Amino acid sequence: MTVKLGKVIRVNVRDAWPNEAIYFTPWLASPEGLELLQDALEMDLEVEATEQFIGPFKADIVAKRTDTPDEHWVLIENQLEKTDHRHLGQLLTYAAGLKAATIVWVAERFEEEHRAALDWLNSITSDEFEFYGLEIELWRIDASPPAPMFNVIAQPNEWSRDVKHSADAALSDFKQLQQRYWQGVRSLLLEKKSKVRPRKAHPQHWADYSLGRAGTWLTACVNSGKKTISVEFACRGPENKAWFDQLEAQKAVIEAELGHALSWRRLDGKKQCRIILFREETDPAAEADWPGQHAWMVEMLERFHSVFGPRARLLIGEASVEMAADIETVEAPEVD
Repeated sequence: MTVKLGKVIRVNVRDAWPNEAIYFTPWLASPEGLELLQDALEMDLEVEATEQFIGPFKADIVAKRTDTPDEHWVLIENQLEKTDHRHLGQLLTYAAGLKAATIVWVAERFEEEHRAALDWLNSITSDEFEFYGLEIELWRIDASPPAPMFNVIAQPNEWSRDVKHSADAALSDFKQLQQRYWQGVRSLLLEKKSKVRPRKAHPQHWADYSLGRAGTWLTACVNSGKKTISVEFACRGPENKAWFDQLEAQKAVIEAELGHALSWRRLDGKKQCRIILFREETDPAAEADWPGQHAWMVEMLERFHSVFGPRARLLIGEASVEMAADIETVEAPEVD
């Protein structure tokens, strides 16, 4: 039996969004549009504002990354037409006013010189800046409703940046061991298609994972000296103590859902609060034991994500955060 196949037809983007400001920008900032954008960029975002003034220009969308504890701004400029020099100038203006930012340029079609400009900016700037170029397309099958799709035209070259880092500072054997450890965790998350979004492996004793709410995240840590590994919920911000107290009021229920007793650390006088699960008598330097360690860590990350993710989104009393030129850097997790 021959299966009947449909015909894929390209649709004019103006059919769905006749006006960029009235239709396209609100759609892109909506949950539906933001989900597609996050998948294309491989990062988690939370919209802060639309039509936000940045210097003399207005950014179409201002968002904040929620897959990093740093306050890292994402500015999105869109066009339902081919790229032009005016919008490129606006992108540079945005970058000039921020210490750390991801700049996203969405257009119907990228001119070759503008794609090359984004590649050049990614090659000369530090890791604090990332420039992305995305083309928006609409497709339908026969008479189906049109479906949007993003094509990534330009993005940071992680391989080149890694090579540059290696040239700037050779990693010690211990740092290389740490990087391999987190690469193993990342590979397992990818293999399982986990709801916990994998992060790039860095040569450090911790790795952070998004919870979908700015100011909250999960952290996995290793401590070779004390022979422990751990997974924790962390929160940071002007009201982190209030958030911690709201969660501690649910301590019995949370620990029952996780199936483990936790270490609850309010850390008065510090900028972060931490709720930690330790695995004792575990040596992260013992590579032969890594499969079991990684399996435990991924399982606990997924449990923490299920238990703390919904609760993080319900935390109340979040103070508004104004965009500033100087963005404060988060403290690294303590080595317990």
